[in-house]
Amino acid sequence: MRPLLLMACLLAGFQCLAQPLPAWQGSEGLQHSRLGQALDISNGQWLDAQALVRRVAEADRLLVGERHDNPDHQALQFWLLQALHERRMQQALLLEMLTPAQQPALRQLDASAAQRTDLDELLDWSPGWNWQAYAPLLRWGLQQGVGLYPANIDRALIGQLYREPPPLLPVYADEALDGLRATIAASHCRELPPKQVEAMLAIQQARDQAMAAALLTAPVPAMLVAGSFHVRHDLGVPLYWPEDQPRPLVIVLLEAGEALPNSFPADFVWITPAQPEQDYCAGMAEAD
Repeated sequence: MRPLLLMACLLAGFQCLAQPLPAWQGSEGLQHSRLGQALDISNGQWLDAQALVRRVAEADRLLVGERHDNPDHQALQFWLLQALHERRMQQALLLEMLTPAQQPALRQLDASAAQRTDLDELLDWSPGWNWQAYAPLLRWGLQQGVGLYPANIDRALIGQLYREPPPLLPVYADEALDGLRATIAASHCRELPPKQVEAMLAIQQARDQAMAAALLTAPVPAMLVAGSFHVRHDLGVPLYWPEDQPRPLVIVLLEAGEALPNSFPADFVWITPAQPEQDYCAGMAEAD
């Protein structure tokens, strides 16, 4: 059925890409004039979702950066993956949420596993990731025969890097490094001592290097889904990309209301509704 569908799309000039965007789940920014559109950073042109698909469909490798707690980001990633698959057969889907320790389980799964109610148990899914948010991507990948690959590093390595962080590789511009340090400190409620911030930076670099290596060796076309800091040109995977290889395209999902600088470290910025801000640090203080 899939080859027939693809042939029909080819004969129709790819007119099969008519699926609307998923219904928005966020409650803020719904009146944003560019909601659901993507900005091409190279020329300042705004694209609707279908035009974005056409623009990125020829890329062998695509990095998609999300905010992990925004369900609209996971829904758009799923929509994008399906839309691209209609144009050319997707060969690989890589997820930050998967680690090499889960690779043996992934290899043993086939299309029938997509319907398993215990799929998360079969994968030894980490409770730190919202299973319901990423299950549709995994189930669809299994159903379509798309290769599923881990992009993160194992917890044991994270622990080792945290205890004995190596020197940072000099890949960041000073401004980017300062911003990353501030983000790490803020995300830990500014309770981390400087040494532990440096350890977290070392872990960040190790993750980005692993993601780059995994994406480089995956069959193409390949898509990597990760947090937005892992895909940005100034902070993430592109910093570790071999110079002799065509660089991957980068899409960052950005919440309506976030500042959009004139030059953003991505190829495309895709505007979505925003989630209400939550003060996790205040909750921690109350718990104390």
